[in-house]
Amino acid sequence: MRNTKIQQKYDAFVDYFEEHMPLAGSELVFRNPYELLVSVILSAQCTDKRVNMTTPALFERFPDPESMAASSAEEIYTYIKSISYPNNKSKNLLGMAQVLVNEFGGVVPGNLDDLQRLPGVGRKTANVMMAVAFDQPAMPVDTHVFRVANRIGLTKNSKNVKETEMTLVKHFPKAVLSKAHHWLILHGRYVCHARKPQCDKCGIFNICDYYKKKILSLQLDK
Repeated sequence: MRNTKIQQKYDAFVDYFEEHMPLAGSELVFRNPYELLVSVILSAQCTDKRVNMTTPALFERFPDPESMAASSAEEIYTYIKSISYPNNKSKNLLGMAQVLVNEFGGVVPGNLDDLQRLPGVGRKTANVMMAVAFDQPAMPVDTHVFRVANRIGLTKNSKNVKETEMTLVKHFPKAVLSKAHHWLILHGRYVCHARKPQCDKCGIFNICDYYKKKILSLQLDK
């Protein structure tokens, strides 16, 4: 049986963002699943803004998996050297493209297991692809989603991102699951900052565990 109090928190979260952010989506710029996959691999520990500045030239040179697979990690590096961890990412992009060409006919697979067979693609990236490229209900959990969900109180002391994912999937309605991922990311990016959350600008402070603890702490200090 679900915890009614927790479910009420989820319901309030969904109600707020359905009203104030109904069209939430990825801020990465892409035109097809291949470009999204490349962009998501590049976005690990890097901002979407930086990725979007880098990919136009990259996609002009490598418009498809075939052209990237026929290249080299050294050449790919020259296009992504401003991105974090360019050495590892250039090797992953080359490996990803080669597996796409050799095992999937150059087509990005539309299921979680096959996606995770690609170099540089873990569960989070695979879930992003399922949610964004293939419009399937999925909850990608990165460090930002992990942090924000725990701070609000949507999760309680989750040990890792997989545990967080399972909890969020359990409580969010399937119809909004993928959108809820973007809500959590965008809320963390623009309001609920890691070091200094802007509680005065937050529309869900009334359901936030962190805010309640903050107010209680201020009251005890008086």
